[in-house]
Amino acid sequence: MGGHAQGNCQPVIKADLIGHSEPSSTVNPQRLNTSMTSTSASASVVSDGLPSLAIANRLATARIYLHGGHVAQWRPAGHGEVLWMSARSLHAPDKPLRGGIPVCFPWFGPHPERPELPAHGFARQRAWALDAVTDLDDGSTRAVLALVSDAASRAQWPHDAAVTLTVTVGSTLNVELAIANRDPAPLVCEAALHTYFSVGDIRRTTVEGLAGTPYLDKVGGVARRIEGSAPIAFSGETDRVYLGTTATATIVDPLLARRITVAKRGSRSTVVWNPWIAKAAKMADFGDHEWPGMLCVETANAADDRMTIAPGAIERMALDVSVTHA
Repeated sequence: MGGHAQGNCQPVIKADLIGHSEPSSTVNPQRLNTSMTSTSASASVVSDGLPSLAIANRLATARIYLHGGHVAQWRPAGHGEVLWMSARSLHAPDKPLRGGIPVCFPWFGPHPERPELPAHGFARQRAWALDAVTDLDDGSTRAVLALVSDAASRAQWPHDAAVTLTVTVGSTLNVELAIANRDPAPLVCEAALHTYFSVGDIRRTTVEGLAGTPYLDKVGGVARRIEGSAPIAFSGETDRVYLGTTATATIVDPLLARRITVAKRGSRSTVVWNPWIAKAAKMADFGDHEWPGMLCVETANAADDRMTIAPGAIERMALDVSVTHA
């Protein structure tokens, strides 16, 4: 993956830790701990009972839940926590986590025909297999997780796909989602890395990089608009899908005195979201007063930018997050 060292990589874990269709609650914590052979990355089970991989190297620390293939924390050296997690998140094997980087697949938002199905698809509520964790020459650590179609997924989405999430933890955070079509017919799907960022105060935060971009405004219905020339500022509920854009977005946070840069590859949609007061109060897994401290800038292929993957082909979508002091 772009920019990361490839030579002389030292494998830390190589183990089939979780069956692809096995619920998270059945994972044996000892299988995570006894498979670890290096102090540069460590695996542990969090106190809420959902197994997670804790990574610590000289460049950063991170936590990745196997439930949902969910990156929940990333803190590069010299900086505070970059990702936001709700204190009200439901840590249960049949519920998605709130915050971090949920993987939305194979649809984004509500299912267009079956509203009873989970919003944003089933991937964020399934147990992923941890295939490998590897030390790279530049000091970063790479974890590879996998999810394949089974009878449960086909009941919601009658297709055959293999999905891989590759997370590289270092001074930058790289997350790549690869979707392989195993069907004999083209596969139409949506996907997003629904990244929640921690900010000092959303009312003082702006986003640069999307000027002049058309978007779907989903607050109070769906309207097509075009972003103005000024940085995006926030004064109320915001739910926008920016279309046809490969641009890098930058979160400017004067209160935390930092700039978070979100670069992407293989993505033509960027979603910007904050629920504000009323919507936050309606969500059981989101604290009523947490909304000022978070902002979603999501790497996606959704709506007009949904993907069509040819039989046997692989579609890749990735984000690279970096932080600088402002």
